[in-house]
Amino acid sequence: MDEVEVVIAHAERATLRVGDVFLKVDPDQRRIDVEVEAMTLVPVPTAEVLWRKPPVLALAAVKGKALGRTGHPSVASRAAWAAAGAAVRALHETALPRWVGPPVEQYAAELESECEWLLANDVLPAAVVERNRERASAALRPWKPVFVHGDLHASHVFVDGDAVTGIIDWSEAAQGDAHRDLGSLTLAHPEFLDDVLAGYGPGVDVELIRAWWSLRSLLAGRWLAEHGFDPDAPGCEFDVLRAA
Repeated sequence: MDEVEVVIAHAERATLRVGDVFLKVDPDQRRIDVEVEAMTLVPVPTAEVLWRKPPVLALAAVKGKALGRTGHPSVASRAAWAAAGAAVRALHETALPRWVGPPVEQYAAELESECEWLLANDVLPAAVVERNRERASAALRPWKPVFVHGDLHASHVFVDGDAVTGIIDWSEAAQGDAHRDLGSLTLAHPEFLDDVLAGYGPGVDVELIRAWWSLRSLLAGRWLAEHGFDPDAPGCEFDVLRAA
């Protein structure tokens, strides 16, 4: 009999695996609605929806292995990272979804709030926070909206050999900045940035990707700490900020 594996669990939602079935438990039905609809719209492989009974969504496992995981070296080939870049390009060229992501003003307000928290609680040296706040501010400008995944960590992209077999976790899909997805994908694996961009193609500002590295890392620290994760683990968000 298959065992129940806890993939991720915190106060907002949980994902369990039983054999080849993933069970996502989320009381926020808006997120589940977005995830299910987004997977019907995108031109990239996704998980198959098996059934849905709120607050649970059942998905079939995707073939292959994750492109990478935060805090661990990626064993995927450079060709696989380039294929991921090409898949992201296909997504960004898809017709816009009806959901709009956070506006620039919201990101700006959250950046100030999170930096104040980091400094007030002496979480990171002031020089690290200020340096990254300055770099992150470059991302806070008007952008041409595209269809973004919204949470495109390397662990959400699955590959088999050099091919992308599926992209999972679409609950934050929306209209947004293309550089946000590219920044998320390479956040913990900057050594593969050139490969991702080779697959993605022209029209990318590398400095804006680096700005999103800083922005995402500054915004995520408190949430991760409050939900049982360690942003200070090797290769995680605080390492990204120190390396900026």
